[in-house]
Amino acid sequence: MTTAVTSTPKPTALITGASRGLGAAIARELAPTHDLLLGARSAEALRAILGELPGATGWPVELTDYSAVAEAVSPIKHLDVLVHNAGIADLGSIAESSVQQWRNTLEANVIAVVELTRLLLPALRAANGHVVLINSGAGLRANAGWASYAASKFGLRAFGDALRLEEPTLRVTSIHPGRIDTDMQREIIAGEGREYRAEEFLRPETVAGTVRSAIDTPRDGHPTEIVLRPF
Repeated sequence: MTTAVTSTPKPTALITGASRGLGAAIARELAPTHDLLLGARSAEALRAILGELPGATGWPVELTDYSAVAEAVSPIKHLDVLVHNAGIADLGSIAESSVQQWRNTLEANVIAVVELTRLLLPALRAANGHVVLINSGAGLRANAGWASYAASKFGLRAFGDALRLEEPTLRVTSIHPGRIDTDMQREIIAGEGREYRAEEFLRPETVAGTVRSAIDTPRDGHPTEIVLRPF
């Protein structure tokens, strides 16, 4: 007589901004243990990472197109992990900023995060899930030239704090990394007129490992905030 062996399904993780940089590093880190939904603005943007991780599923949607987001989340009934990694960094002084810059930054970095989370709350509740917010050192302290970005990240932190209190069955982790060696960082340094030195920044894999550690924390622990700086 043989005994049937049933395999436990993998938990499901949705990662936004997963086509490159930190998002792709998080996808690689979670791929062995999770069924992945990888978000980006277009299917074309996801082509490379899906070729690298053929077991993952693309989830292309513009996160500020809220009717499209509602349609995209409708099939998701059970979600173990939601990693909010997508965001923008439009830098410059307050004097040189515009209303549109502030709107775009707050829209992408706060409002879109709130709406995606809100729409996915039933699926997250069904799984007693974990929401991971990729914040920034700018979400703890604002610097000159970073006002709109820092304001959005302070807002993101406040959202995480409120979500943690309002949804006691969920774990909510805000991760505040320092500057990371990514294409976005190269653009920022170029805008600052400085030479790019990769060794000055955190590796994406290091931050991805921190995300993994937060997710893997046993259920009796709630990692609420993690601050990570280049050494």
